[in-house]
Amino acid sequence: MASAVYIHWPFCLAKCPYCDFNSHVRDRVDHAQWERALLADMVGEAELAGGEPLHSIFFGGGTPSLMPPALVERLLVEAERLWGFAPGIEITLEGNPSSVEAANYAALAQAGINRASLGIQALDDETLRFLGRLHDADEGLAALEIAQRHFDRVSFDLIYARPGQTPAAWEAELSRALSFGTGHLSLYQLTIEPGTRFATMVREKAFIPLDDDAAADLFELTRDMTAAAGIPAYEVSNHARPGEESRHNLTYWRYQDYCGIGPGAHGRRGGVATVRHRKPENWLAAIERQGDGIAEVRALPPREQASEAMLMGLRLAEGVDLAAKSSRFGVGVEELCDPAKLAFYIKQGFAWQDGTRIGITPQGMPVLDGLLGELVPAALVAA
Repeated sequence: MASAVYIHWPFCLAKCPYCDFNSHVRDRVDHAQWERALLADMVGEAELAGGEPLHSIFFGGGTPSLMPPALVERLLVEAERLWGFAPGIEITLEGNPSSVEAANYAALAQAGINRASLGIQALDDETLRFLGRLHDADEGLAALEIAQRHFDRVSFDLIYARPGQTPAAWEAELSRALSFGTGHLSLYQLTIEPGTRFATMVREKAFIPLDDDAAADLFELTRDMTAAAGIPAYEVSNHARPGEESRHNLTYWRYQDYCGIGPGAHGRRGGVATVRHRKPENWLAAIERQGDGIAEVRALPPREQASEAMLMGLRLAEGVDLAAKSSRFGVGVEELCDPAKLAFYIKQGFAWQDGTRIGITPQGMPVLDGLLGELVPAALVAA
């Protein structure tokens, strides 16, 4: 039974050069058609993964703040009818901080959104132009102020480790970001994803990415500054005041079940993985043809689930409980984590163990990918 629902709105006004998400630019969107289709997809999913009240709903994208508030409200009314809402449910909507979208914040709050996540990405106009953003710095900060008036909880994203960025420049920008007083920040290092415009630009030597050592220095600076400000890292790139962590994203990282609705949305329920059709037109055609947007349903073997749970859980500052994972998936503790390598990396200061719970230290987080390859046995990952 799933207690979280992800709803994907695939449309954007423009495609950012760093973005590899399932986002699309269209001249026109038939909102009535999309309402019917999203409701149908939701009804089909609830029939298979209903029964437990929802603890979180997340509207992602794309740019879901472009959705008409009436459509958001209609989807929330239906979700409550189908699943029921747990007390204090977290309902998040991602958005770009443009003045057009900020004008919808009051109506979105009235529709039921109680947490906003804004893609501000940078606090100066030159960087925003480089990142392909449509808003400028003043517009982004004005949208942040409006969001803080209308939503109980607000988070925003920044991208750092940009080409040529110095520790002094990032320290000044992050200090300013912390001064706005939000209880959550998502701070991502710029990564060059295959298939993006930035990947082409790097190949053509239009710019040179920041090197790994310089990026690691900025990562450490980020951790120190957010911890000192009372919003420490609870995940590799996410920082929150205690109690303001994203409950929806914790569902993923703790490997709990969730339903995915909309184009390209992934879901996991009862040991089964679901994937919806990625292209909006193909997803709509599937809704018409079969009543839902599912492209693939695949049973996950216990060892594969165990591997995913380890790889996701070790992103968290809280780590993972090996005994609980062993019991849940029927996999031996030593199969979940190589004990000799764990002992080695604990000695190196990169990992920790407290009873049956293990995790990655702040010193180990900058090299998390390498540590995961060492600690989670290859046979389990390949399962």
